[in-house]
Amino acid sequence: MRTLRWGACTHVMGVMNLTPDSFSDGGALASIADACRTAGRQLQQGAAVLDLGGQSTRPGAVEVTAAEEATRLLPALRAVRTRFPEAILSVDTFHAAVAEAALDVGADWINDVTGGKRDPAILDCVRTNGCPYVLMHHRAPSSVMNQHAHYTDVVREVHEELLFATERVIKAGVKQNQIIWDPGIGFAKTTDQSLALMRHLSTLKREGFPLLVGPSRKRFIGDVLNQPRPKARIWGTAAAVCLAVAEGADIVRVHDVGAMVATVKMAEALWPRAPQTAA
Repeated sequence: MRTLRWGACTHVMGVMNLTPDSFSDGGALASIADACRTAGRQLQQGAAVLDLGGQSTRPGAVEVTAAEEATRLLPALRAVRTRFPEAILSVDTFHAAVAEAALDVGADWINDVTGGKRDPAILDCVRTNGCPYVLMHHRAPSSVMNQHAHYTDVVREVHEELLFATERVIKAGVKQNQIIWDPGIGFAKTTDQSLALMRHLSTLKREGFPLLVGPSRKRFIGDVLNQPRPKARIWGTAAAVCLAVAEGADIVRVHDVGAMVATVKMAEALWPRAPQTAA
């Protein structure tokens, strides 16, 4: 399975939503040709990973079946893999059957927003295939996540809950070096909670797991900017990406790949990482 070199820079993951109802670009990739064009453009713009998903996980989203998700996802995934054989392809799913089928047709990573809670069999799939696994902080399904945004100290509690989830995943046989942490910005978190997490990403980085951060176009940016249109939140996203770089994020998951690749490059010049030392 393909992976990335960790620690030297912040990589950009391009979002590819193969859904009719995603919060900012639902229906944009309506055909396999659209998916291949978007994949080619994002790779040319500098995406290190493409993240393909067939199910919306926006707040309030209605879950679709594994069969429907596979129907949306697999033909496009197969075509993108054929067209771009060297690309690193991640699949955003919490269904074990979809994950297994996706890996069979060429996916490299599994990105599970439920951290293995929704379908624990996905952990067997990840263990068997030995692939990178994005483990996101998760409290509740999309349909009710906003009801679970209650924290005394959001940074401490997200940290502790990620550690607990990691222990559970490792007990299921997934190796520590397969795991990538995602704090779940905007998932069961208010605007103030998301901002607090963004300011303290380095707290999570200290645990040693590669850190993926996904602020792109999200509601907390819209709230700060008083901007209801997700596609108009590009400058707020750029500011959030700058902070993620400064806090040591290894990957930023974004919609506007070209603009955010440039943002990351500038942010890395402003906040250079300490040189890596040989082990």
